[in-house]
Amino acid sequence: MTTTPASTTGGPALPQERRLVTEIPGPRSRELQARKQAAVASGVGTTLPVYVVAAGGGVLVDVDGNSLIDLGSGIAVTTVGNSAPRVVEAVAGQAAAFTHTCFMVTPYAGYVEVAEALNRLTPGDHEKRTALFNSGAEAVENAVKVARAHTRKTGVVVFDHAYHGRTNLTMAMTAKSMPYKSGFGPFASDVYRAPLSYPYRDAGVTGAEAAARAIDVVEKQVGADNLAALVIEPIQGEGGFLVPAEGFLPALVDWCRANDVVFVADEVQTGFARTGALFACEHDSVVPDLIVTAKGIAGGMPLSAVTGRAEIMDAAHVGGLGGTYGGNPLACAAALAVIETIESDGLVERAAKIGAQMTGRLRALQERDPRLGDVRGRGAMLAVELVRAGTSEPDADLAKRVAAAAHQRGVVVLTCGTYGNVLRFLPPLAITDALLDEACDVLDEAFEVTA
Repeated sequence: MTTTPASTTGGPALPQERRLVTEIPGPRSRELQARKQAAVASGVGTTLPVYVVAAGGGVLVDVDGNSLIDLGSGIAVTTVGNSAPRVVEAVAGQAAAFTHTCFMVTPYAGYVEVAEALNRLTPGDHEKRTALFNSGAEAVENAVKVARAHTRKTGVVVFDHAYHGRTNLTMAMTAKSMPYKSGFGPFASDVYRAPLSYPYRDAGVTGAEAAARAIDVVEKQVGADNLAALVIEPIQGEGGFLVPAEGFLPALVDWCRANDVVFVADEVQTGFARTGALFACEHDSVVPDLIVTAKGIAGGMPLSAVTGRAEIMDAAHVGGLGGTYGGNPLACAAALAVIETIESDGLVERAAKIGAQMTGRLRALQERDPRLGDVRGRGAMLAVELVRAGTSEPDADLAKRVAAAAHQRGVVVLTCGTYGNVLRFLPPLAITDALLDEACDVLDEAFEVTA
């Protein structure tokens, strides 16, 4: 187990170590879980019922004193580190000044400053505008509203394996039924689905060919004249960390430009240095018309945004965009601190380094274990797709067993994928190299004990 001071990695100076003093979960966590089951709606699940009391750098500390290595970042939220020092200072200072006025009633500078920063940082040098909201799903819905207002069309195309949220419209846009959609319909109409580029299961299909396949479906089943927006995750998140083949995204952008369709990049999970670029669409030299951000934008505070071309964003009438809490001053202060941390601490480059370090370990494991069908991702957004050895048949049970084995050994990992057979890794960029290596050692052991 490794120990490194965490003076710049958030919260109190937590020892950067994996430390197990009880079974996982421990007795106090089990007690809290029993209280949760009696008090919280059963539809709210938990992946790993250890109850956290402190977090920072690359670790989570629970009520029983266990210190776990964090490879989840709260699902790509605490990218700059949990309770990162600049974020803590900014939020505390803002809370002491005021916590809320509602920007639509009496505005404040923080909202404007976040909008200015996003207009500067997002791809493209065209004139931009930004609107702030609370969650990724809310921002996706507002991107669709803006696209419809601009084009005067209503259709929306999304893709196989997509995940866009849990509101009614975004459930319609999300591909996977269970647990996200099952039993919650009927859903919003005028949403259509096209095939994605999925290189592991699309052997031999180029990005351009996959784009042509998708465009053919759209033209035949929807029609460009009826389509307001094409919405896509540059790297799919819940769908399995699917990185489309080279050329897929640019071909879709070209088609959108030629057909008056708004190209919307959903960068809720991929944004803010996570992939080794500030935004994942930069890997493909794609400039979206609208870009949706959330999760890593504010270090754990609830904030999301839609940023895009001024002429598109300004299509909505005055009062048509907003919300009581959208662009809350505490969240805006946090976002500005997150952006400063990314830029000052070189976290884009750090994400790329984490990706190289972890990919090397995962590929070495793949060479030893044929159940790792695919290793993929970019930067600190990586995944392995698990299959039955010697086949490409998804093995969801193996993913559950490996995740459980890692959890028991003090490493937090997440699963995802349409088939439930993908392990995903989203370490905070504040994690140390030593902790990352130790987490990979634990993963090696987890695969060994599930052989």
